[in-house]
Amino acid sequence: MRLLILPGDGIGPEIAEATVAVLEAAARRHGPALTLEHAEIGFAALSRAGTTIPEAVILAAQAADGVVLGPVSHNAYPPVAEGGRNPSGVLRRELGLYANIRPARSHPAVPRPCAAPVDLVVVRENLEGFYADRNMAAGGGEFMPEPGIALALRKITAAGSRRIAQAAFALAATRPALRVAAVHKANVMRMSDGLFLSEVRAVAADHPQIAYEEVLVDAAAALLVRDPARFDVIVTTNMFGDILSDLASELAGGLGLAASLNLGERHAVAQAQHGSAPDIAGQDRANPVSLIGSAAMLLRHRGAGAAADAIEAAVARALTNPATRTKDLGGALGTRAFADHLCRLISES
Repeated sequence: MRLLILPGDGIGPEIAEATVAVLEAAARRHGPALTLEHAEIGFAALSRAGTTIPEAVILAAQAADGVVLGPVSHNAYPPVAEGGRNPSGVLRRELGLYANIRPARSHPAVPRPCAAPVDLVVVRENLEGFYADRNMAAGGGEFMPEPGIALALRKITAAGSRRIAQAAFALAATRPALRVAAVHKANVMRMSDGLFLSEVRAVAADHPQIAYEEVLVDAAAALLVRDPARFDVIVTTNMFGDILSDLASELAGGLGLAASLNLGERHAVAQAQHGSAPDIAGQDRANPVSLIGSAAMLLRHRGAGAAADAIEAAVARALTNPATRTKDLGGALGTRAFADHLCRLISES
């Protein structure tokens, strides 16, 4: 299996290094044979190549069996005309990554703000909505027709809505609860969310064995806090999915634990849910579980289930003991020591 490693900005290089160590440990013990390639994106690429994501990196991502993408500081980049492209957004477009799969699952021993256990997945449409900028094929974006007036465009298509609904129902069919909730705001955005819902309903009709409901986004946020067990698979549009998945992950124990996989018809990119955290970069304080868990999702997607199981089991074991957690979770281990501990657990599995 050939994987492309893109460390990114801030804490990205540290958690990418930890993730590579864990991937290699799992592959040695459980397969598959891995070929890892590394390339620069973000500020490192900007200083060397004049762009935050060179074309050679895009081509390498297209040729790889998967990509491990570290966090990027795109909000701090220079304008696009000066090379400051968002690597995450570019890869989503160029690789056709229409689905962002974001599980939120609590660990019994890890403190969390929500007393109830959390075990759900947000299936987020990844190419449309408000987040699609004018430099992306999906269209949309923000602009100012005159000073003092800013407009944002939201693009929702029937094809994109049906495709993400199909991904959500296919995932729900593999989970015991067999439930899908479509989250929307069709009472206000009647045309765009109305179109989204009509396509999800059509897909739901093809899966009568799966319970289906529709929930307004504001109600969904409240219900997540009150009773996260209410949800199993949530399917929703781009911005709502981004917000609700972060909420669910915080309720489950924090964004440092939140895995994420971007999927298309042919390509897959593992990506931590959180940002680049430049304030703690280089201090060996970053929790690498989000990117490690994302890489495990990538392995599973590519058929390496034994290696993925070993990684996830090692993470679960490490999190049960405060002494073997990272400092953000009240533990004593830095990024490198935590990765080393996971590698030892995997070698014993």
